[in-house]
Amino acid sequence: MRGADLLVDAFGRIREVVHSAVDGLSDDDLAFRADEDANSIAWLVWHLTRIQDDHVADVAGTGQVWSDDGWHPRFGLPFPARDTGYGHSPDDVAAVRASSDLLAGYHDAVHDRTARYVADLSDDELDRVVDTSWDPPVTLGVRLVSVISDDLQHAGQAAFVRGLVLRALGD
Repeated sequence: MRGADLLVDAFGRIREVVHSAVDGLSDDDLAFRADEDANSIAWLVWHLTRIQDDHVADVAGTGQVWSDDGWHPRFGLPFPARDTGYGHSPDDVAAVRASSDLLAGYHDAVHDRTARYVADLSDDELDRVVDTSWDPPVTLGVRLVSVISDDLQHAGQAAFVRGLVLRALGD
């Protein structure tokens, strides 16, 4: 198995968890926060998708789905187009309200672009240095695994919050 095949599979697993986390929930359910400092499912899915979009576009040398394909205005969030959610305050988290269809649609668009990009990578390309500000410098393979790790953690958090929402609803 090639490294690219493993990456495609890993990004596909993120997509599966995202869909499971948002499927069938109302906008209010997706905005639920366990307390005023907690993240909502909507924010977690938006943020993890923005990170994937931003980081993969950077290493691929392309534009982002968020801005290039019109997702920024569709969400209507009060943040600049370059915002990924990093460092958001509790008020910023509360501002992220979106439907399950919108969240899944944006994630699917990013996933499709990511999968197309990583599917064609050779194992040698995964050794390309993409960030020299770290010691040791970060390779493409390490950056992609970092995105996968971060996204899976946030997707798992969204799945956990979904469980809290369903428990509160009595389902």
